[in-house]
Amino acid sequence: MQEKINALRQEILAAMEKTESGRALYELKVKFQQELKTIMAGMKDLPKEEKPVFGKIVNEFKQSMEAAFEARAVVVKEKEMQQKYAAERIDISMPGKKYTAGALHPITLVKNELIDIFAGMGFKMFEGPEIETDYYNFTALNTPKDHPARDMQDTFYLAENLLLRTQTSAGQIRVMEKEAPPIKILSPGRVFRSDDDATHSPMFHQMEGLVVDKGITLCDLQGMLGEFARKMFTSSTKVRLRPSYFPFTEPSVEVDLSCSECGGKGCRLCKGTGWIEVLGAGMVNRHVLENCGVDPDEYTGFAFGMGIERIAMLKYGINNIKTLFENDIRFISQFED
Repeated sequence: MQEKINALRQEILAAMEKTESGRALYELKVKFQQELKTIMAGMKDLPKEEKPVFGKIVNEFKQSMEAAFEARAVVVKEKEMQQKYAAERIDISMPGKKYTAGALHPITLVKNELIDIFAGMGFKMFEGPEIETDYYNFTALNTPKDHPARDMQDTFYLAENLLLRTQTSAGQIRVMEKEAPPIKILSPGRVFRSDDDATHSPMFHQMEGLVVDKGITLCDLQGMLGEFARKMFTSSTKVRLRPSYFPFTEPSVEVDLSCSECGGKGCRLCKGTGWIEVLGAGMVNRHVLENCGVDPDEYTGFAFGMGIERIAMLKYGINNIKTLFENDIRFISQFED
């Protein structure tokens, strides 16, 4: 037994000198305790008169080894701290790293500016869900079942009655269902259409506006859009309304702004016409008001919807919509204040 104790002592002490981490020292101590249990288990085979002597030897051996482990733990901890200090050392003579401030994306800049402009005219914000039902996206907006906007090539359907909204106009219905006139809301958000070229993207941002009250006319719409145009572009920007068709407005209009590049004289940007088409609008269709429980004989309203990317491209002279989604830092940094 004494020989086993001496052999274990030499083995553990030799291994202890090689430990460089607290984890390794802990694992070695566990091994020692297991070996010591094996030795102590042999006491049952000793004569009765030898057991007290052997027990004393084992206890002294155990105490001396525990003291050795504690002493080694102090050394190992000090080494680990020195290694940590060395790894975390900072050379204060090295040049500092320059961190440049980020810039807001042009879409965000335009969105914020639009919100400021219309909030100044009394509009409040409403954000509807991006996944809509067929009812809110089409049916309640007076879109017939056979209307081209319902075709699979234009709309991303998730299920028979569920789709990615193609327009923020769906928010009009949700507001008019819950709120009684007067209503004056602005609804920005992402919309989705199966369309992709230099001026269109499958995902883009839209800003929808709705006003419902007594005595609202097309003149109110034109006056409000004129104020928007002057604040977004220049004080000399003019507004022109052209007849159009949308199932949820009657009458419907396409809204043109005088070209900000040439001031209406005619240039490459406006294709020589002096005008640039910016958004669609019109008086809210009677059927849409009725669908929402609003009496069309008592209340009238107007609605408008504009693409935020379209406004950003005109405001900043961007000629390809894809640059707005490529996340090129060189492009984004041009919009720093």
